[in-house]
Amino acid sequence: MINAIIVDDEPLAQDILETYLERIPEIELVAKCANAFEANEVLNKEDVDLMFLDINMPQLTGTDFLRGLTDPPVTIFTTAYPNYALDGFELNALDYLVKPISMDRFLQACNRAVEQAELQQKAKALPVQDGGPGYFFVKADKKLVRVNIDEIVYIEGLKDYVIIRLPNDRVITLQTMKSLEEKLPTSDFQRIHRSYIVNLERIEALQGNMVEVKEKGKITTLPVGKSYRDTLAERIEKLKL
Repeated sequence: MINAIIVDDEPLAQDILETYLERIPEIELVAKCANAFEANEVLNKEDVDLMFLDINMPQLTGTDFLRGLTDPPVTIFTTAYPNYALDGFELNALDYLVKPISMDRFLQACNRAVEQAELQQKAKALPVQDGGPGYFFVKADKKLVRVNIDEIVYIEGLKDYVIIRLPNDRVITLQTMKSLEEKLPTSDFQRIHRSYIVNLERIEALQGNMVEVKEKGKITTLPVGKSYRDTLAERIEKLKL
């Protein structure tokens, strides 16, 4: 069962989404919130898997709210403003629904959420911890693809997909960064940004807010987020001569 919340300052919009959700047995509505602050309280108390989030809300917009969350649930934007679609993409939203939202379009988005939840549950069922198996399988191109952990250069989050970058290849799979991070040994991998996880063995250089990794014989530069900078610096410091 997927636990969901609705965040929208319009009561009518809340009621429409609630009515739609009543027709989807895989998703249970646990709360309706009129603003981002109410939603934040719910997220701190409840186990929320899916958030239907309006953008144009008073005091704090939906995009700013999502951007400030360190571990956000899967998010589907619901808004009357299509010009915010790029923001939704950059924030890794699962989908972007423009009001008035039809039932068939809403169902399509929910089916994607259910499919992603199922993949996450399968991933958690076979976690890879330090000292565990040196590989895992992900669904890609309609098949299960084996990924050898020590071959991973870095992982890039792209909307509701992740790209696993290998020395001479890449694997694109429907996953969240969080679910994939749980499968990686913490001794070798470090989250450096909302959209990047890096193999520490593949880091060639660290300078300011950027790291350099070698990919396909060339150097790729990756950003380091503010909230991850200190942890990465501490780990690199321990390896310095």
